[in-house]
Amino acid sequence: MPFLWAGDPEGCSIILLPANKESRSSMENPVITLSLPQLALAFIPVAVTLLILFRWSFGTGNAVYALGRMLVQLLLIGYVLAWIFGAENGMLILMVLAIMLLASSWIAMGTVKEQRRTLLGASLISITIGGGLTLALITQVVLQMQPWYLPRYMIPLAGMVFANAMTAVSLAAERLSAELQHQPDWEKARLTAYQAAMIPVINSLFAVGLVSLPGMMTGQILSGVSPLIAARYQIMVMCMIFASAGISTAIFLALCRDRLRPHTSG
Repeated sequence: MPFLWAGDPEGCSIILLPANKESRSSMENPVITLSLPQLALAFIPVAVTLLILFRWSFGTGNAVYALGRMLVQLLLIGYVLAWIFGAENGMLILMVLAIMLLASSWIAMGTVKEQRRTLLGASLISITIGGGLTLALITQVVLQMQPWYLPRYMIPLAGMVFANAMTAVSLAAERLSAELQHQPDWEKARLTAYQAAMIPVINSLFAVGLVSLPGMMTGQILSGVSPLIAARYQIMVMCMIFASAGISTAIFLALCRDRLRPHTSG
């Protein structure tokens, strides 16, 4: 789908608009600007929850720390993304994608810390191929982005692809390691690991639209996009998540066969 760039009258912001009339007409409602005082009001129920934790002697230290980290992380990523989006540099986007791949590959192996370094290469290769090819298909063939690295689309979509591939690979690694410790049949262990890795993804397919309204669809609706258009994007995202998780996990399990044999044969 081709896109048009549109700016506000003062040139303070740029919005990506679909080029066709159907999609443009769905964006007539502007996004409600959230000021800092308005944002502060959202912390009223947070304060109530902290008070409950304190009165019931559960302790508030961990909760306060988590809330503080959330604030710092989201504010920092907001500034970083604003800078990246403004740079419009293809090499910078590739660097960001490389960092995301390395981080997701390392984090995925956190479930098998004793074999983390042994399996890290398999994790990186599987997420790069499974997630990377899926991301390329979505951004370059389905969305037909111009330029190819359009940051406002590439970074969020890459995050969803790599995060879900990371989770699936992580679950597969943990289950495969556990299965091989109890029974030596590789084929059965691989099948069990693959099924375990795909459970969250398949459950999300069952729940979407019934139990949960996904974040991307919610965000688009809040920004004024027609729910019908938002639904199309969410279908694309769910296909992307399912494929990246399934392909990455299959590649990871195939690469693990020789790497795990020496650790499980004794």
